[in-house]
Amino acid sequence: MKDNETGWLHHIRACPSPNFNQRPDISDISLLVIHNISLPPGEFGAKYIEDFFCNQLDCTAHDYFETIAGLEVSAHFLIDRKGDITQFVDIFERAWHAGKSCFAGRENCNDFSIGIELEGCDDQTYTNVQYQALARLSLELVECCPKIVQQDGGVVSGNASNMSGFNICGHSDIAPGRKTDPGPCFDWARYENEFRQLFTLAGDKSGN
Repeated sequence: MKDNETGWLHHIRACPSPNFNQRPDISDISLLVIHNISLPPGEFGAKYIEDFFCNQLDCTAHDYFETIAGLEVSAHFLIDRKGDITQFVDIFERAWHAGKSCFAGRENCNDFSIGIELEGCDDQTYTNVQYQALARLSLELVECCPKIVQQDGGVVSGNASNMSGFNICGHSDIAPGRKTDPGPCFDWARYENEFRQLFTLAGDKSGN
């Protein structure tokens, strides 16, 4: 689970990004945001995403990279096509993943959210192991940050998710018209089913 002193998950590979700052209130973490990313667009398997989040991207390696030169962004986690997870930012710190955004009437979602990037793009299906890893990671984060669970009902995603009871959404839901990820190829029903199974099992084991 979590390191006793920090918000780093000790069983997950860490690659610290410099692109973060302090949250206004670490007790207010109450949202998971699902994204996608591929660098170059539509291509998978290289180290470019990691380099991008760590401000080490060689912008001469591909023409597209010139369009993102100088950008300073990050997410808390990346799940690659093999289902491997990398953590870039302490969950109690403010990663720079959401940009201009609004959730349930609250702006600046970076202040109170955790960003999870899936290596992928809007028009290609995600892998089985990515869904499995995302469900497991989501459970850990809900356990670390219980305000993600909302007993009065969560927000229904515009991407056909019905995560009732949980504040979990796509980037497109908090930045409509500006962002489209995780896109129409992300199977919200599958993700929800796998996550809820783990959540229920964890509750049974704890006696809740």
